Amino acid sequence: MKLRLASMAVAIWFLPMIAHAQTTVDMGRVSCAQYLAMSPSMSGHFSAWVSGWAAYQMRRTYVDLVAHQKNIESMKSWCQLRPQASVMDAVKSTIGPQ
Repeated sequence: MKLRLASMAVAIWFLPMIAHAQTTVDMGRVSCAQYLAMSPSMSGHFSAWVSGWAAYQMRRTYVDLVAHQKNIESMKSWCQLRPQASVMDAVKSTIGPQ
């Protein structure tokens, strides 16, 4: 009986951790149409991640907020013309080495 009670207590203790498990997103499969359909909040977070990834690829160790805004606008414009393309293609075409 005690073992059963202890097992239930451990299961209940682990339940919140399981509920907050992270998911994996294949960034190469996110399309421009999906990016453009994101809420402003989600789009902002996604754009920040993409910007950080691009900065890493170019070995930049600084953040230029003006360039970040311009990059977002360029990506969105590029994506509006190519909704079936991947966001990573948009990044390569619009941000690239600066």
